[in-house]
Amino acid sequence: MKKSDIPQDKSSLETGKHKELCYAVDDKGEYTTAQSTGWKPKTIALNNAIQEINERIAKAKEKVLNNETSPIEYYMELHKMDIGILAGYVGLFKWQVKRHFKLKRFNKLSKKTLEKYANVFEISMNELKDINYGN
Repeated sequence: MKKSDIPQDKSSLETGKHKELCYAVDDKGEYTTAQSTGWKPKTIALNNAIQEINERIAKAKEKVLNNETSPIEYYMELHKMDIGILAGYVGLFKWQVKRHFKLKRFNKLSKKTLEKYANVFEISMNELKDINYGN
């Protein structure tokens, strides 16, 4: 793509200081870099992904409020993690983290284990135990 053809469509990148770095060919036919504020198809894809993430967060929050899961699942979604990533951060197996989604198990977790989760999510123990804490 020629440097002059790099898309400058409206996107979430346009409003901030951030721009996407792209490789292009300059007037001499040599590769160079240039900045782009966005490309419409990419913006649509990113917006769809963000919408899906927000829906998963809302669903997890609803499940917590309905006592169907523990707050760990909500905070995992809020921090855009999956079970494997969260397990790695807290130093547990995936099956253990998944088991901690069950309220009965969550309510029996040791202070040490709860602190691990709270530290990973960068929240207090009270926030971990009650997603409405402080709101």
